Amino acid sequence: MEAQIQQLREEALHAVESAATLQELESVRVKLFGKKGSLSLLRRELAHLPKSERPRYGALLTELQRSLEAALSRRREELRSAELQRRLQAEAVDVTLPGRRRLLGRPHPITQTLQRMLEIFHGLGYEVAEGPEIETEWYNFDALNTPAHHPARDMHDTFYLSDELLLRTHTSPVQARVMEQRKPPIRIVVPGRVYRRDSDISHSPMFHQLEGLLVDRSARFSDLKGTLAAFARQMFGEQTRVRFRPSFFPFTEPSAEVDITCVFCNGEGCRVCKQSGWLEVLGCGSVDPEVFKAVGYDPQEVRGFAFGMGVDRMAMLLFRIDDIRLFFENDMRFLTQF
Repeated sequence: MEAQIQQLREEALHAVESAATLQELESVRVKLFGKKGSLSLLRRELAHLPKSERPRYGALLTELQRSLEAALSRRREELRSAELQRRLQAEAVDVTLPGRRRLLGRPHPITQTLQRMLEIFHGLGYEVAEGPEIETEWYNFDALNTPAHHPARDMHDTFYLSDELLLRTHTSPVQARVMEQRKPPIRIVVPGRVYRRDSDISHSPMFHQLEGLLVDRSARFSDLKGTLAAFARQMFGEQTRVRFRPSFFPFTEPSAEVDITCVFCNGEGCRVCKQSGWLEVLGCGSVDPEVFKAVGYDPQEVRGFAFGMGVDRMAMLLFRIDDIRLFFENDMRFLTQF
């Protein structure tokens, strides 16, 4: 019996020291102390020994168990320490390396363009007004002297939500709303999203507009020309020239289209401006007396002018972009250039 205990001690200690992982060490522990383990089997043999010898061999087995438990505990700590060192070495960070750059967001090019436009008009004394994107036919068409038979009211041009509600086709309804609520003088610009059934390289079904309105007792068409000329020079450079061409809009009379010298060729003529040296950028005119009547103003007492332009169109000219769809594709390669 004593020889068996000594042999088990030597074999067990060797197995404990040979265990390379915590899993292997646990297997050694089970082989020694499990129900069918080597130490458990030896304890069962005590019952076959004479009673006089049982205490002596029982003490030897108890001492063996304690020494093996101590060896297991010591080896377990060694393996845990070694595992920790391996992990620390594998996950080590070189603090001398440069840190990872965090890409910061920046305003969208259309947002940048709109902010620049608002800053210019703020400097000219205009305040910002806003209104709902879902409008009634009254504010979107009727109050702006657009009759029921006008083509712009057709389904192929306008997104209707019901018989009377629609997605606004321009920001001009806000002008009517402001005039209903306030008395002259009024000097506002109205930025916002608008919607029309149109989609190609130069048109989008949702785009951004900025419209302006000035109402006073002595507003003249020459004031409108001066305002837009000052805006164009601040927006595109002091060398920018403007020209006014007669046109028609239901809510202004007289009306004009405004061109600026081509930003791509500086007015010399190129493919973009079709060799004319000019680019159309906005529409404008004196407020039609019928619009004043619709909002409760006396056309004999007040005069005014209005203008409207596409922010997306301005961004295309400002950043030399030839496809409006690039603004809405959210391609980071495109957006990070601005």
